[in-house]
Amino acid sequence: MTTSHLILLIEDDIQTRRFLKSSLNHRGWQTVEADNGKTGLAMLNSENPDLVILDLGLPDMDGIAVTRRLRQLSDLPILILSARSQEQNKIMALDAGADDYLTKPFGSGELHARLQALMRRISRGIANQEIFETGQLRVDLTRRKVFVGENEVRITPIEFRLLSILIRHAGLVVTHRQLLQEVWGAEHIHDQHYLRIYLGQLRHKLEINPARPRYLLTEMGVGYRLAVDDHSSQD
Repeated sequence: MTTSHLILLIEDDIQTRRFLKSSLNHRGWQTVEADNGKTGLAMLNSENPDLVILDLGLPDMDGIAVTRRLRQLSDLPILILSARSQEQNKIMALDAGADDYLTKPFGSGELHARLQALMRRISRGIANQEIFETGQLRVDLTRRKVFVGENEVRITPIEFRLLSILIRHAGLVVTHRQLLQEVWGAEHIHDQHYLRIYLGQLRHKLEINPARPRYLLTEMGVGYRLAVDDHSSQD
């Protein structure tokens, strides 16, 4: 891969920074580094990166606070790298504005794939895409029509709203809280049974085998993700 995209690494562990820099540069990414939250926030303006990789365990600021501040300053994609593997930590980071969360230790291949997904999201936004396609699934966002192969699928307004939010974040995890708030409002952020019902209905309409979905994937305890890889599947 050859790319001019610049990644800001906010990570206090020097060994991890060296590994990230080596792996990313090998894949064609450019990198700049910060070893604490305040320096990273300052570099957002001075370096003008395309994407941020952020560790939660920083020496001067909690990574969640850095995430919130980054999101106030910019809509750049934020990928969290953290040894904190508990679901609650993932939910807090994603709710604070992070776009994806990768738990340490991780492989360079998975890291690269996640970064590519984040950059595809940017490309879709720049192109103001009206047609979304992955595998046999095609969604006309302007005409509000959904197709699987050549067959149009009738879905309800709420189902389309859920699907369109997942499309907006395609390839990335969208938390239960975010989906509930955007579709039903803040007063329903704890009503996760709404999501189970409506995502179940969508799967029966869009998936060849709803028990093994290839598009609408569950991130256990966190939320849902719309797969953009045609070969994605889930038990």
